[in-house]
Amino acid sequence: MTRPHVGVVIPARNEEQLLPRCLAAVAAAVAALKGRVVPAEVSVAVVLDSCTDGSARAAAQAGRRLGLDLHLLQTDAGSVGAARHVGTAAMLGLGAQWIAVTDADTVVPAGWLVIQLGFADAGYELVLGTVEPDAADLSAEHLARWHAEHRLTEGHPHIHGANMAFSARAYTAAGGFEPLHVHEDVQLVSRIRAAGAGWTATDRMRAVTSGRLDGRVPAGFSGYLRRLGA
Repeated sequence: MTRPHVGVVIPARNEEQLLPRCLAAVAAAVAALKGRVVPAEVSVAVVLDSCTDGSARAAAQAGRRLGLDLHLLQTDAGSVGAARHVGTAAMLGLGAQWIAVTDADTVVPAGWLVIQLGFADAGYELVLGTVEPDAADLSAEHLARWHAEHRLTEGHPHIHGANMAFSARAYTAAGGFEPLHVHEDVQLVSRIRAAGAGWTATDRMRAVTSGRLDGRVPAGFSGYLRRLGA
């Protein structure tokens, strides 16, 4: 059996404070793969998009400490869609057959990659995970409003760029991420589904993302939280 190659893609814009926590969670997910009969090779791309802080240094230090096969990429695109495209292209160039995507302000669970590859082994080419905001960042009332509007179950209706994965074949056939400032994840998922790829939406690999209200993509998750709390 061929050893699978997994690529993890993490766009980052001025995430010096949160990147080490994100990478530590990814490293734990990589370590969990060691128990598989055929362990995966995992490469991680952090795409530094228009960073003006110490994100590059923080990522490099964390990568060395955690023993990750870390690739630091630079872009001035100023677009999360473009950053995801750059990172995914780099991982495909290394021969990755499976791509897992998250964000620099997100903490994935230890079973993140194991669960994804389990779905891949069953024939799925797109896996959509769930995301919940960090309870430490929001008031109890604000958090309750968020949960009231989100169904965190198997077969959920949500699409989060901070927690999704797909096969190289499905991604390439769909044309990849578009250089959009928002909803690049929704657009890609729509095209993969339209192409007839097998997909699933699961709560088994729920991630926790920052609950800040002043995020790097104003119209993204932070903007939604801000409007929800208004």
